[in-house]
Amino acid sequence: MKGIRTLFTAMLALSIATPGIAASKEEVIINGSTTVLPVMQKVTESFAAEHPNVDISLSGGGSGNGIKALTDGLCQIAMSSRDIKGNEVELAKSKGKEPVRTAVAIDALVPIVHPSNPVADLSAAQLRDIYKGIIKNWKEIGGSDSKIVIISRDTSSGTYETWEEVIMKKEKVTPAALLQASSGSVVQAVSKNKNAIGYIGFGYLDPSVKKLNMESVEANASTALSRQWPISRELYVFTDGEPKGAAKQLLDYLLDPQKGQKAVSEVGFVPLQAQ
Repeated sequence: MKGIRTLFTAMLALSIATPGIAASKEEVIINGSTTVLPVMQKVTESFAAEHPNVDISLSGGGSGNGIKALTDGLCQIAMSSRDIKGNEVELAKSKGKEPVRTAVAIDALVPIVHPSNPVADLSAAQLRDIYKGIIKNWKEIGGSDSKIVIISRDTSSGTYETWEEVIMKKEKVTPAALLQASSGSVVQAVSKNKNAIGYIGFGYLDPSVKKLNMESVEANASTALSRQWPISRELYVFTDGEPKGAAKQLLDYLLDPQKGQKAVSEVGFVPLQAQ
């Protein structure tokens, strides 16, 4: 989804009714995590319909890119599937920015394979050995005699960093892995290759791929909230200081149980109030 830009606009009713008088409009620019992107797309569509005085520009590009854009003053809201790093906070402060974190949803990071793959359950150690390039063939873990095709996120992704921290234990993914720019592209790659394995945010699951259990635990809303699922995480947005103006209106809408949090559930993630 990198580079995708969605712009929501409304007719300037006042300027039409009264020539020469333009209604005041405020722009909110949102950039960052492609995992959080479907949530924000859903929310901003309904928010824009209720707030025609606000223009919203929305684009992906990865958690790191979103935080950088906020630091550089290029957006008002940064989407991130990971927490901000200490060096990113220091850089932001050196540029007069004060990143403020707001959790907006719960996610489970899920390993996926092609639906025809007989493998259904792997341990964290097995996943780590696959992604290190130690386990190379599906027959080593109960599958067919076929070479494993490793699909991973790119290093600017918060999803990659979560996988690297929790599954890889800070060890690097093998250079043989095919890197993808978004969870959506991971789904496409795995769905087209019966020997592939990948990992995605919970909200990206669809029938074209099969999710794997980990040590007999299934990824679902309940196990994500209880943290029984080992790769559960919060999804965030960051603002420069406490949100103000239209950005605050949008975040209030996003956190409203009957509005934004309902949209979180509709796109497949876990709303905060379910805790």
